[in-house]
Amino acid sequence: MKVVVQRVSKASVKINEREVASIEKGLLVLLGIVNEDTQEDIDWLCKKIVNLRVFSDENSVMNTSLSDSDGDIIVVSQFTLHASTKKGNRPSYIKAAKPDIAILLYKNFITKLQSELGKPIQTGEFGADMKVHLVNDGPVTIIIDSKNKE
Repeated sequence: MKVVVQRVSKASVKINEREVASIEKGLLVLLGIVNEDTQEDIDWLCKKIVNLRVFSDENSVMNTSLSDSDGDIIVVSQFTLHASTKKGNRPSYIKAAKPDIAILLYKNFITKLQSELGKPIQTGEFGADMKVHLVNDGPVTIIIDSKNKE
């Protein structure tokens, strides 16, 4: 399971010109899932995201987590995070989990993330053509792969 975490001053998701999610200060999390991902990957990533110290403290040092800063989260599924560009110019998405597996893991990820944060989170829609708008604050962008946790 791989995520791209972006610290934002605001972010939103639109589907068919209709806004389905919107936050001010917080994190935009792009989530990529592979067939081998498990609940262990979900648990580890969710804890990591909520406790990631990427928000400024009173000394303007990135030393505060999302839960400490009372920020919000938008989660967007993004199978293209597992694209392989090794051969040719057309990315291969063969590593990305098939929808029947990915949807269940996506829903479990959202449930666990809400539990870790202690409040509801916002999401895009799995498999939809989404327009994601964000103001990356910093910019701060961090890639985390649950397969590289050691």
